[in-house]
Amino acid sequence: MTDIKKVVLAYSGGLDTSVIAKWLQQVYACEVVTFTADIGQGAEVELARKKADAMGIKEIFIEDLREEFVRDYVNPMFRANALYEGEYLLGTSIARPLISKRLVEIAEETGADAIAHGATGKGNDQVRFELGAYALSPSIKVIAPWREWDLNSRDRLLSYCAEHDIPVEKKRGSKSPYSMDANLLHISYEGDILEDPAVEPEEPMWLWTVSPEAAPEKPLYVELEYEKGDVVAINGEELSPANVLERLNIIAGANGVGRTDIVENRYVGMKSRGCYETPGGTVMLKAHRAIESITLDRELAHLKDDLMPRYASLVYNGYWWSPERKAIQSLVDNSQQFVNGKVRLKLYKGNVIVVGRESENSLFDEEIATFEDDEGAYEQRDAEGFIKLNALRLKIAALKRS
Repeated sequence: MTDIKKVVLAYSGGLDTSVIAKWLQQVYACEVVTFTADIGQGAEVELARKKADAMGIKEIFIEDLREEFVRDYVNPMFRANALYEGEYLLGTSIARPLISKRLVEIAEETGADAIAHGATGKGNDQVRFELGAYALSPSIKVIAPWREWDLNSRDRLLSYCAEHDIPVEKKRGSKSPYSMDANLLHISYEGDILEDPAVEPEEPMWLWTVSPEAAPEKPLYVELEYEKGDVVAINGEELSPANVLERLNIIAGANGVGRTDIVENRYVGMKSRGCYETPGGTVMLKAHRAIESITLDRELAHLKDDLMPRYASLVYNGYWWSPERKAIQSLVDNSQQFVNGKVRLKLYKGNVIVVGRESENSLFDEEIATFEDDEGAYEQRDAEGFIKLNALRLKIAALKRS
């Protein structure tokens, strides 16, 4: 079909990417290299090796990227307090830059001409994968099967499997009707009844969290320790970046924390309803803002807040490798040099409540802030001149326009 001889495929071992692997061999008559990343999705990644091997694929990459994922992607994003459209913690979005990076790196290592992915033509992931790939390897070719083939339903995919002897794993019990994505930061759910924004999600859908109603009656207290804006310990126990998030997912999920049901605006032009479980991330966002509240200068904190929506949109839309995201990241990272200390939180029936924060780098001055006698630490008369200067433009406008 083309001059493409070898393709690196982002391969999960599931139905879609198994079909894609065979389809690439058939339609492009090319050699396929599979790449499967463990970023905490909970699936048995070694099954992908067996499936790829069964299809005659010779070069199979299986990599544990959990630590890199949290250290180099999740943590930098949480230093920025990123929230897309005020609610979404960007769990799917932040995983794509790492996958794109490894796809083009493996392509270079193996001498491949192109990369391929299983993202559909309706979603944001195709944009994220491909923007990242082109930013890192401008001459790389990208194959997006969902934009080329007519296998646009599960039934057609299954028929293709039957026709080409692709084994389809039969899952025990009832199959989840949802389109799901998972990593250490979150699980997302789309499709089926969720396509009607008026319908409440069914309780069995949620996998990581108990419902707030079923959460323990007794609150759970947890202490997070920060160094330069990143969590380094939980309840006094030092943990690696990936282990921090894994531990928080368990703790928060057991207390009903982390569910979100939103209708978001996709970059490709449509609105989409998705449900997300981000228990550890929900705790981290609340705690990070708490430690910043005592360690960041006011105007620096406000500048970060001004930039945050732009940063979140860049991540959501696939511009992780863009110069503007890197520039904002430099400012964010520089702001974190004194964001050190401890935050104590109470988790109770879906709520994350900050109950204490302390830091050797705190800018909170008890002598000045007190409502008791400050013994001259703050001169209250100074406020009068400050107020009059700031009121001057308002007084002039009122007089001129009355």
